[in-house]
Amino acid sequence: MTLIIVLAVVVLIGFWVVGAYNRLVSLRNRFKNSFAQIDVQLKRRYDLIPNLVEVAKGYMKHERETLEAVIAARNQAVSASSKAGLDPADAASVQQLSAAEGTLTASLGKMFALSESYPDLKANENMIQLTEELTSTENKIAFARQAYNDSVMQYNTSIEQFPGSLIANNFGFKAAELLQATESEQERKAVKVAF
Repeated sequence: MTLIIVLAVVVLIGFWVVGAYNRLVSLRNRFKNSFAQIDVQLKRRYDLIPNLVEVAKGYMKHERETLEAVIAARNQAVSASSKAGLDPADAASVQQLSAAEGTLTASLGKMFALSESYPDLKANENMIQLTEELTSTENKIAFARQAYNDSVMQYNTSIEQFPGSLIANNFGFKAAELLQATESEQERKAVKVAF
């Protein structure tokens, strides 16, 4: 009778370990899938940027440095995205992607600010369409990042809480990196409005 009880306890522990392990695998796959959704939208964004720069090039001849900075930032972001896409669980590559995306966003912002000085460029049909597509893509990226961060938070919580931490430590599950905002301290400050 004692042998049956011990065997039953061992079987229950075995089922618990398998269930906990499978849950962690499922959560890890969910955050990797969420990253893949971001990657799809980032690729769309990266494809739009050269077209946008090409349209702007004809009007912003004296802003060559700004346009080159946008292309350089885009290329850096593409590289960082490719690296992070290979292993979204690698914290360093996700941090590099966040930094590269911040640089790209800043250079695009500068280009759009300069384009305000060129009324013909703002009225250009291709520029209007590309800007709308880029805005739509940016919104999709924001939603995908939010879903990714939610998935990472759930995964990280599961590997840190007991008893999941026992399984995570023994089977090599590591915490994933959240995609952080890349704004500078000055951009985070509240805007002062004076009338």
